[in-house]
Amino acid sequence: MTSEDISVIHVDDGLLVLDKPAGLLAVPGRGPDKLDCLASRVQARYPDALIVHRLDMATSGLMVMARGSLHQRELSMAFAERRVHKRYEAVVDGQVAMPAETWAQIDLPLAADWPRRPLQKVDRLHGRPSLTRYRVLGPDAARQATRVELEPFTGRSHQLRLHLQAIGHPILGDTLYAPATVQAAAPRLLLHATQLWLPHPRSGEALHFHSAAPF
Repeated sequence: MTSEDISVIHVDDGLLVLDKPAGLLAVPGRGPDKLDCLASRVQARYPDALIVHRLDMATSGLMVMARGSLHQRELSMAFAERRVHKRYEAVVDGQVAMPAETWAQIDLPLAADWPRRPLQKVDRLHGRPSLTRYRVLGPDAARQATRVELEPFTGRSHQLRLHLQAIGHPILGDTLYAPATVQAAAPRLLLHATQLWLPHPRSGEALHFHSAAPF
């Protein structure tokens, strides 16, 4: 895969919106074998592109990059002030027992699981507040699973994966938190960033982008 294989959803003089494939790092990791990433591939085509946020390597979907440091600061402020909103789609193990289209929430504090880094854990005593809204989109009978939509109100590491595992519905293909049978139920993590709302860093215009889940 090269820079030409990255799908560019939107480009202008302030930002880029990209569709990250699963299995690709968002930013370089540690070591020479982890230099290949979405950021470096995009910067080969757009040298002024700068990272504003990340997606896990196993997660696919919408990511935004800023064009230049000024727009990076503006977008970073928008994220910090929660003026950016994201939704995800996932396929989770089992039947989620709630009426379709009804929103529920998972409010469980998360903290680093230091002996097993980079894993996280639910930590009611020392964890940072973490909130996810979710709703059922429909059954996935072929895989004895449920398709859900997710809206994170906080941006903790592995938040969606761990929150769903904590309520008994790990995401199919999750090699970090799901049991072996659920890991083997899909060839990849079935988690995709489908929608992104944000203010344009230069004009302030409200933007909305969508990417359909590829699973």
